[in-house]
Amino acid sequence: MKRKVKLFIAMSLDGFIAKLDGSVDWLQGEDESYEGFSSYEKFIKEIDTIIMGNKTYQQIINELSTENWPYEGLTSYVLTHQKQASKKEIHFTNEPLVELLNSLLNKTGKDIWICGGASIVNQMIKLNLIDQYHITIVPIILGQGIPLFNNDNHTQKLRLIDSQNYNGLVECIYDVQALD
Repeated sequence: MKRKVKLFIAMSLDGFIAKLDGSVDWLQGEDESYEGFSSYEKFIKEIDTIIMGNKTYQQIINELSTENWPYEGLTSYVLTHQKQASKKEIHFTNEPLVELLNSLLNKTGKDIWICGGASIVNQMIKLNLIDQYHITIVPIILGQGIPLFNNDNHTQKLRLIDSQNYNGLVECIYDVQALD
């Protein structure tokens, strides 16, 4: 079975994935103490490879999960122009995105998660490299921030395959469709 490339990301109601300073302290739902259903647990079982930019990587290790790497057991690729030594499951690379993705798609494995950030996501949209969008809408209007989608993306037709809501969050899952 062919591996799928999936975007799994949250955004504000007005389309931002972070505040202007990069912070994501607003990502919780209506009840900050909520510990019920979350689609992440199901999603992560379908994944064995993660692609992210260096800003997303730095945010994870410096702010969101400073004590341990949250994606242990998964192979992560961090796209960066900075020289960094790869670690057991974390590979730093300046390989062009298309080449990296084609190499990964030709290997046997589970699906590939595009973790962020917006620059990586928009490059992949322009190249038609995302098979499925998992977008969680957080009940907040930020007014300004880092937008998920650029204004210069081409038209992409999607088909809603699932949606659910919990704790004020709305998750929509879309498959990509060919344009007529």
